Amino acid sequence: MKKLFVLCFLLAFISGIQAQQKVSLEDVAKGTYRAENIYGIKPMLDGNYYTQISADKKRIVKYSFKTGKEVATVFDVNTARECNFKEFDDYIMSPDEKLILIQTETKPIYRRSFTAVYYIYNVQNNKLEPLSNNGPQQAPLFSPDGFQIAFVRNNNIYLVKLLFGNSESQVTKDGEFNKVLNGIPDWVYEEEFGFNRAFEFSADSKMIAYIRFDESKVPMYSFPWYKGLAPEKKEYTTYPGEYRYKYPKAGEVNSTVTVHTYDIKSHVTRQMDLPLDADGYIPRIKFTSNPEKLAIMTLNRHQDRFDLYMANPRSGLCKLTIRENAPQYIKEQAYSNIAFYPENIVLMSERDGYNHLYLYTIGGNLVKQITKGKFEVKDFLGWDRNRNIFYYSSNEESPLRSAVYKIDAKGKKTKLSVRTGTNTAIFNSTLTYYINKFSNLSTPTLITVNDNKGKELATLMDNAKLKKQIAGLNMPTKEFFKFKTTEGVELNGWMMKPANFDPNKKYPVIMHQYSGPGSQEVLDNWGVGSFRDGGMFEAYMCDKGYIMVCVDGRGTGGRGAEFEKCTYMFLGVKESHDQVEAARYLSGLPYIDGSRIGIWGWSFGGYNTLMSMSEGTPIFKAGVAIAPPTDWRFYDSVYTERFMRTPKENGDGYQAGSAILRAPKLHGKLLLIHGSADDNVHFQNSAEYSEALVQAGIQFDMQVYTNRNHSITGGNTRIHLMNRVAGFFIQNL
Repeated sequence: MKKLFVLCFLLAFISGIQAQQKVSLEDVAKGTYRAENIYGIKPMLDGNYYTQISADKKRIVKYSFKTGKEVATVFDVNTARECNFKEFDDYIMSPDEKLILIQTETKPIYRRSFTAVYYIYNVQNNKLEPLSNNGPQQAPLFSPDGFQIAFVRNNNIYLVKLLFGNSESQVTKDGEFNKVLNGIPDWVYEEEFGFNRAFEFSADSKMIAYIRFDESKVPMYSFPWYKGLAPEKKEYTTYPGEYRYKYPKAGEVNSTVTVHTYDIKSHVTRQMDLPLDADGYIPRIKFTSNPEKLAIMTLNRHQDRFDLYMANPRSGLCKLTIRENAPQYIKEQAYSNIAFYPENIVLMSERDGYNHLYLYTIGGNLVKQITKGKFEVKDFLGWDRNRNIFYYSSNEESPLRSAVYKIDAKGKKTKLSVRTGTNTAIFNSTLTYYINKFSNLSTPTLITVNDNKGKELATLMDNAKLKKQIAGLNMPTKEFFKFKTTEGVELNGWMMKPANFDPNKKYPVIMHQYSGPGSQEVLDNWGVGSFRDGGMFEAYMCDKGYIMVCVDGRGTGGRGAEFEKCTYMFLGVKESHDQVEAARYLSGLPYIDGSRIGIWGWSFGGYNTLMSMSEGTPIFKAGVAIAPPTDWRFYDSVYTERFMRTPKENGDGYQAGSAILRAPKLHGKLLLIHGSADDNVHFQNSAEYSEALVQAGIQFDMQVYTNRNHSITGGNTRIHLMNRVAGFFIQNL
């Protein structure tokens, strides 16, 4: 009996110790407590199965949609013939799934672009062969008949014909770095229009259409390379090097874009007779199921007019099919989420004030508005044409949440997802099953297989291991809150309090925010927090005695066009004012020390940190700005002009939104952080801002990370950054 008592005591003692475990910054940086997820789910043709890369990157595994269980191995590096690599990075199935392109030796270029060495795998004979022996490839694509593969190398398009011994021919010949790109986007298109391939095959596999980017007149930007470490660039041991590339800043010259078609049989290249403004954009092209109809999507430079043309790829004639105008700007969903069917087009529009689905004929006649109401459709998931049912996700329940729905021809709506929080879906090809990814503020990612009535058939991942780990941690309490500003605007926020929170104490507060147009940080999902990991950095700081807060101000998403676009032409003014309003509200709470409030953010969040600390209200005691734009004249044309137009057109807006011009009014201790090789938000921003502070006689701290881009990672970098941020707040709050 005595032994049993001692054992129980020891177990309770150990349990108590476990309950006191605290999150370390090393664990946050390593992702120790990051939720598991399932990536790269690729539905197969028959609708019954999907494929995915195994965790060890050695196999392509086939799973059942009905049960979620593994049923076969499609490809294995250990058993494939002529395989000379031990793992791979990704894969592309041919349209008939008889061939697979295996991606290896991937080398990133910018955010979405990369080169890789691809191999063609024949499923039937289990054999691999290289796609090309002439150097790495970019953006490969199978023709619809599966007999050809096109790709880009050195800014030119190449074509491999599989029925002719994999013969390789060159489609374009004028491609040149920093001058002309064929079939791949330039830097600003890739970054702001969100794609990395700009060519398509026609439905009959007889033609290739592509966008040609002439960036020869775009101004050059350069930044230095140093030797550095992790990775080490030994070629710059004594003298630094330089990277030069074309980057159009606000108001500067963009690439001249044209659309061309290439007849594979006759080798004839034609330019489409597209009535595009001289400074207009072509954010997408897409062949429809009719080989005589090439959809070309265009925007004017202000991005407040979207035109959809149908082009004949042989005659070059372009017919305007749909035109969409907006008072401020057209959001990306208009062209990134558009779906073409043999007789119809489904697209998104905010024309009634909220993002909704619209059905058109292929000729451009509006059939109907599919969804209506004061909520936003987040994703179009598919249209079952036989039953005339549309599937989509929306935030109808709350701007903080999303659910999966279907709506029939009569407008009858059915909610399919069963859990309250954030739900996203991947449907199979026949729209009979879908994989649902769910999480909320207190639940890590849960992935289930469901039928199209919403019934859960199997659980693929429940993050049970993470839940067990978290149960043993000294985690903060998480809660949502709302408040009204002095201008009567209701804002949403989340708050994390220390596990041992005492309402009778006064706590310092650290506010984190992003605040950029259309963004949302206050969401009911597990990925809240400054590193989107369930608030692990926040847990570390809560352990140190801080309350952690995030507030989405005006200009953020989820609440309709009026709320999101009210910052138009004056970026940074209302956003920073709302963070000041949030700090004022927090300082009035009985358990918060209003004299110790800090603020920080990354990218737009870094910019808004600087703007908020120099808004004119001395409410922030300390702040950290990471990789901030500091004057919109320094940032790229597509993003900046979407919200601000050009500096010539909107001088007052650029003046009002300049953190540099506000620098003399900075109040509070500041830590400014930037990577020296940031190709997105250039180090120039922090260099010029720091100079403004120097000349204003304001002391500040600064941390530069050698050779780091906008994400500031590599080697020991991220843990160093986290320690720097945490230490700065601990020292100054």
